[in-house]
Amino acid sequence: MRILQLCKKFPYPLKDGESIAVTYLSKALHDLGCEMTLLCMNTTKHYTELKTLPKDFNHYNEILVTKLDNAIKLVDAFKNLFSKESYHVSRFVSKEFEEELIRLLECKTFDVIQLETLYLAPYIEIIRQHSDALISMRAHNVEHEIWERITQNTKHLPKKWYLGHLAKKLKNFEIGKLNDYDYLITVTDKDLKKFKKLGYRKGAASSPIGINVSDYNRNKLDLKHPLSMCFIGSLDWMPNLEGLDWFLEHVWPRVNATYPKVKMHVAGRNTPAKIKQLEAGGLQIHGEVASAIGFISDHPIMLVPLFSGSGMRVKILEGLALGRVIITTSMGLEGINARHMQEVMIADTPEEFMQCIEFCHNYPSKLESISENAKSFVKQHYDNQNNASELKDLYQKLLIKYRNKNIEKPSVKTN
Repeated sequence: MRILQLCKKFPYPLKDGESIAVTYLSKALHDLGCEMTLLCMNTTKHYTELKTLPKDFNHYNEILVTKLDNAIKLVDAFKNLFSKESYHVSRFVSKEFEEELIRLLECKTFDVIQLETLYLAPYIEIIRQHSDALISMRAHNVEHEIWERITQNTKHLPKKWYLGHLAKKLKNFEIGKLNDYDYLITVTDKDLKKFKKLGYRKGAASSPIGINVSDYNRNKLDLKHPLSMCFIGSLDWMPNLEGLDWFLEHVWPRVNATYPKVKMHVAGRNTPAKIKQLEAGGLQIHGEVASAIGFISDHPIMLVPLFSGSGMRVKILEGLALGRVIITTSMGLEGINARHMQEVMIADTPEEFMQCIEFCHNYPSKLESISENAKSFVKQHYDNQNNASELKDLYQKLLIKYRNKNIEKPSVKTN
């Protein structure tokens, strides 16, 4: 099976959920015998120097990259206020990417073209014109839902209005493209139900993000006092920054006053200056770290205070696989069916976060069972090889259905 993955950014280094989701799946599909090709944008915001790729990043038969300046520009953002186009999406519309896609489709045949996220939807018509491959949308999130939640949590009225305006246009685009795909793959059942409620009428399935569980065999919990807690996440992604700000304002001062020896370590790509400059007692800001797995492994407690977002949080899967005790919100745990006080700890208010941290501090011996449960849970439900095998089988059945049973597909357009 020949599969072409289209991505809006290069899926390496593995320091964010999207890169991990793309890379782990493509590696697993390659191991299962699929011929994988990658065409992606190398953006100014998440630029990757391809010369630095490790030798084991060798699962693609071919890698094609086009550069894209996707920086937010005030003039363009202002002009977009008077346009029906989604500013979120328009930043990933690239003539160079389009030309490279056409060239690739004219010289190579694919069975499946998998769009990684909504931001590749503008290229569907180009694909139709130059290929009869099955077009699959792998929706990592319900994109407009993220921005609706961010808007709801924003207090500054002018900013709230602007974010709401952007969210509305993004929703219109997302709904408008829903039935342009041949098949929809969501990462959670919740997102699949949401898309169907919004009007999706074609074939669809949920396929959770998986990880290579064998990569996460690290040290056991170090439960000696003082406890060490960590937060890690890309801090140029608004839900992460929003959650961290909330925790530092509403929870951390109480923790620090009650347990002054407890340490909190914060790491994240593109950490803003306002976070780097914090000097609160017991708080250490690391900025971007060389290894997320290594950083998470150094701290027995992992904090994930999310109040907006959609899809699955891959960092939670990583923390579970490492046997960390994760304290997260109900929204942070969406798409992951872990249980409170069994595999994770759930807190949605400052008081509940404080109660969880007090439990960790006062009953460290009871955390070992949560840690072991977490590792078993991930191995059972989120092993990447198993999930990729199911997806490959699904694609094979779909291709047989379209080809051998003569099921009508959208016709290939010509220039």
